Amino acid sequence: MVTPFSQRVAEAAWLDEATAWITDRVRDHGHDLTGEVLRSRIRPWSTQLVVPTDAGRWWFKANCRALAFEPGLHAALSELAPESVDRPRAIDAGRGWLLTRDLGPTLREVGEPATGDWQAMAGANARLQTALAAHRERLVGIGVPDCAPTTVVDRFDRMVSMCIELPDQHPAHVPPELDARLRSARPRLLDAVAQLEASELPVTWQHGDLHPGNGISSADGGVRLFDFGDSQWAHALESLMVPFGWITTLSQVRWDPVLAAYAASWGVEVADLTGDWSAAAMTHAVNRSVTWWGCLAEASAEEWREWGAGPINHLSRVLDP
Repeated sequence: MVTPFSQRVAEAAWLDEATAWITDRVRDHGHDLTGEVLRSRIRPWSTQLVVPTDAGRWWFKANCRALAFEPGLHAALSELAPESVDRPRAIDAGRGWLLTRDLGPTLREVGEPATGDWQAMAGANARLQTALAAHRERLVGIGVPDCAPTTVVDRFDRMVSMCIELPDQHPAHVPPELDARLRSARPRLLDAVAQLEASELPVTWQHGDLHPGNGISSADGGVRLFDFGDSQWAHALESLMVPFGWITTLSQVRWDPVLAAYAASWGVEVADLTGDWSAAAMTHAVNRSVTWWGCLAEASAEEWREWGAGPINHLSRVLDP
């Protein structure tokens, strides 16, 4: 039986191994630790350690297998778009380990993000997507999941079939009545794919979890992004689904100006995106459900009970995008 990810990284031996690697990488940069490396948090899919150095605070992150591409992706993004992504201090792509410097408080930590903060984040996201649109082979080769519109229907079919076969008590089980409703949405999903294939916006990198906790204001007035473990290669507009949900449920900010800022960064009008919006919401529902499934692939039974409804909750959004 495979030990759950969260249990492996909680072991003293694992922490000793990670600390030794961190210490060597800090010294590679001509610095030293100034205190003990401490755990920040453990989730079923990742863990973070706080690293005190004589050059300020650094962060260490380790991912589960499904998200182990993040360190290599972070390094590639910092090379392809250095104005938007800070270069990591070190990575171990094989183990899914990432060491980064602390760039200061996130937009969320500074205070309640205002409209301008969200617009800056949307613009930074669009510029990064523009820079990466021509680099599919490199990013997918690193391990970024290929969730382009043409792949979505097959992914939907496999996800539904897999979940209906789970035991009735499993948190991700699809009962027969939900299975029927999901399958009835399949024709609309096919239409959504056709809509996005004709879209003015491209298939490109999409962040996967774009919100104020994953952005930091830069000295030039822009926003630098991080936390790329949920990234996918998908239709560009899917990157706005998390911000839309955040703004419309957790914020007093109006959505329209944020969408307008994103559209302007692409040189299109909001009206040009009207048909794409509901289509991208449907494909994102499928793609996000698969991300959640991967995040829980190494979870314990207790963690499945806590987080396990995520894949089906997201997949079910195809019923009302």
